[in-house]
Amino acid sequence: MLGSTTGHSRIAGLEIYLPPERLDTSAVERRITESSPGFRVPKGFIQRVTGIRSRSVMADSEQASDLAVHAAAKVLASCGLQAPDVDLLIFASASQDMVEPATAHMAAAKLGLACPVMDVKNACNSFLNGLEVADSLIAAGRYSRVLVVSGEAPSRAVRWTVRDFATFASSFPGYTMSDGGAAVLLESAGNNGDGPVSNPEGILASAFTAQSSYWSVGTLAAGGSAHPRDPEASYFSMDGEKLKDAFLDLGCEVLDSTLAGLDLEWSDFAVVCVHQVSAPYRDIFAERAGVPKELLVPTVEDCGNLASVSLPLQLRTALDTGRCGPGDLVALVGLAGGVSLGMVVVRL
Repeated sequence: MLGSTTGHSRIAGLEIYLPPERLDTSAVERRITESSPGFRVPKGFIQRVTGIRSRSVMADSEQASDLAVHAAAKVLASCGLQAPDVDLLIFASASQDMVEPATAHMAAAKLGLACPVMDVKNACNSFLNGLEVADSLIAAGRYSRVLVVSGEAPSRAVRWTVRDFATFASSFPGYTMSDGGAAVLLESAGNNGDGPVSNPEGILASAFTAQSSYWSVGTLAAGGSAHPRDPEASYFSMDGEKLKDAFLDLGCEVLDSTLAGLDLEWSDFAVVCVHQVSAPYRDIFAERAGVPKELLVPTVEDCGNLASVSLPLQLRTALDTGRCGPGDLVALVGLAGGVSLGMVVVRL
């Protein structure tokens, strides 16, 4: 379904936080082998399959909320804002500190905020859906300035001891994942003066689709009512082939219809940020969707799969390298377990 097309909110600030500790893929393979008597990962296998060379790992003392807070503090500082200037905090992430209360409360407390808060959760599309919610609330006049933050901590759910190749394969997503935080400050486009009606600034459209019958293809089941205390449910479990089939079943119609509704083509964009679970699948998906390869922002090779932080990381990278700037069109294309597909179109 196509969302707002009037540029009600704009991105006033965007920051990323990646923990300084790095873990390369060869070290991942060694740790699995050393922790798994009778099982050995073929040397170089994970990098050959995923293209991932390295990832970030959070400190033992850190929580998902801390990663989000690091990025959020940078955003507030770069925008010259204080805690009272934020009207709403949305914590939008696949990860969470605990089941209850909302992790947004922990993040807000650490930032010294006293505004309303909420969590938005939809696997790797959490941050994208957080932008959609924030933009809609700003368009409705409920809030003028919303801080959307994410803290992804998948390293806490990696299975290091495996019995056989079947267990290794179902746990494989964990070996691609990386920890990190992101924060975007959205504010009413009117706060900075509206651009020309024919060339509006801000979020121009958001659109999402889902095929929820595939929810069981990939899970991290611990902590909910289904598996409240089962240690085996505390690790990633996924059928990679079935997940690929699920995304193929979704198709790209939601992307095509969004572009058509805005009278745009991929060539009109400075960059197209696509969620990256691996380098090969990024390229396959982009080709199927018709996205020119030169518009992509490769990050998974050196940063791993950052779940919902993947898209803001790519946009921050594109900004820092001069690939996009004020007035440019950018697209954020998200894929997530469940499964869902969506896109947010922004004019910077």
